[in-house]
Amino acid sequence: MSETLPLPSTARSLPIALLRARERVMGPIRAMLADVGITEQQWRVLRVLHEAGPLDPTRIADRACLLLPSLTRILQKLTDKGLIVRAPDRIDRRKQVISITQEGVALIEDNLATSLEIMDRLKQQMGEDRFEALLDLLNELDETSVSS
Repeated sequence: MSETLPLPSTARSLPIALLRARERVMGPIRAMLADVGITEQQWRVLRVLHEAGPLDPTRIADRACLLLPSLTRILQKLTDKGLIVRAPDRIDRRKQVISITQEGVALIEDNLATSLEIMDRLKQQMGEDRFEALLDLLNELDETSVSS
């Protein structure tokens, strides 16, 4: 006879808690991005390039938490909007290097204050220490592995 294990409450489910938290944080960010006509995925790519400088698509995908096939479409949209440029790698001409354009930098800088205000409101509601501790815990979680 098979014994069924008790199902934990969804209030204590890490995957569900992470999704709920993500939606709470991303709601206001999505509204800001809708006003400027880009998606949250496009924003992440621009932020990565703004922070790290020119990168190859594999590194962008990793840093922006995107799958490579999705990134291909996102890069095309950003190229069409004039927010990034692609160039052949100087060493391996088969590879591409992606850079943010001045227009892309301007988009980030024009919306940075709003983005920071959103995060500041969240930080005030949580308390700075708890906010920083949450970031530390999430970064620590990102470095762990649950695969067998």
